[in-house]
Amino acid sequence: MELIINGEARRVADGLTAAQLLETLSVKPEGVVVELNLAIVKRAQLPQALLKGGDRVEIVRLVGGGSSDMRQET
Repeated sequence: MELIINGEARRVADGLTAAQLLETLSVKPEGVVVELNLAIVKRAQLPQALLKGGDRVEIVRLVGGGSSDMRQET
């Protein structure tokens, strides 16, 4: 089936769940947020979230860091 993953058309096996898609892409679910057709999929629901051809999937990597002092110097 064909999915739109992060804006790009991509062919994957039929009948995948969101969890299986992440595994296929070698992406650990702990480090990402998955959006399926504009709705966030809770991590616990990834194994039940069945994908269908034409679905739009956004996989966003979580990034930590930054400074606790947000003042700008001029």
